[in-house]
Amino acid sequence: MAARGMPVHPLAPGTKTPAGNCAACREQQHAPADCPCTARGRWCHGFHAATTDAAVIRDWWRQEPRFGVAVSCGPAGLVVIDVDTHPAELPDRGRLLPGIPIDDRVDLTGLGSGYDTLALLAAVRRRPDPAQDTGTLRVRTPSGGLHIWYRAPLGGPAVRSSTGTGSRTALAWQVDVRATGGYIVAPGTRTAHGTYEALPGSRTPAPLPLWLGAELARTGHHPALPEPQSQPGPQRAAGARTTMTGPGAGSGSGSGSDDAHRILGPLLAEVRDCARAPSGTAFGEKLNRAAFTAGGLAAGGHITLPECAGLLAEAADAARPARARRNRLVIDSALRAGSHRPIHPKGRS
Repeated sequence: MAARGMPVHPLAPGTKTPAGNCAACREQQHAPADCPCTARGRWCHGFHAATTDAAVIRDWWRQEPRFGVAVSCGPAGLVVIDVDTHPAELPDRGRLLPGIPIDDRVDLTGLGSGYDTLALLAAVRRRPDPAQDTGTLRVRTPSGGLHIWYRAPLGGPAVRSSTGTGSRTALAWQVDVRATGGYIVAPGTRTAHGTYEALPGSRTPAPLPLWLGAELARTGHHPALPEPQSQPGPQRAAGARTTMTGPGAGSGSGSGSDDAHRILGPLLAEVRDCARAPSGTAFGEKLNRAAFTAGGLAAGGHITLPECAGLLAEAADAARPARARRNRLVIDSALRAGSHRPIHPKGRS
């Protein structure tokens, strides 16, 4: 996961609960801002300590090989639909799909879990049931629930987490959302109740379907609350650029991020130079090439996708400010395509 640009943090052995490090955290649950652990490269406070730093990750799991793995959804650019099967009394039909009335003529016999309400929502919108979406990563939970992993739209509004039992509105009854401000258990993690198992189909998250994005906006999952983009370790000086390393990352005197910026720099400059003329500069081709390359560098573990998206958007908008929305579409598409072909500056692509 970390090699794909998804920051991870440990879960306590046999559980789906973040591992505490210091006694104050384990016993008193003090605030993350008051904890010195992350600055020292230690796990603590769940997604606040999540990182893609391969050396830090290896050190954590060397100290406790039984740790489970969790992914910090916000920095990873993930929106995960969490389908539950908790035993609970069926609520009034007006609460099954927040904001969508269910006609009394609709037979709800047999409805009893998030699978049913998610299918109902899809049927109301005349869309395919996301629980059956083999084109994206789906993970069966030990309790029989389902995590449907999607990639958040690049450059789009952030999505915040919600739970059906909390004060925020869930997507549907027993259908929660894991995004900014939350984490998701990675497939393969084993708990006392069983293993989180990836189902047949794609093993990577697909782009969030547009209709689900609209439903998230409708149910109040925008805007997201700020989430710290923490990466622990003494190398994280204040204001330092967030980078990632992993298998295949650049080695030698320069960091993976330095290699990525060295390669991207000239491509971004070509995009910016298109500002000199309103047409005839092959702007779209240059932006597409830069974004495709950036996606490959991110997949290779040398830079994060959010940083790529920001750099590309800045260059594109400087050259063609009147077509910002179209710029985002080109960037999103090319980043996604490039992410299927990892690039390593000092090796094969």
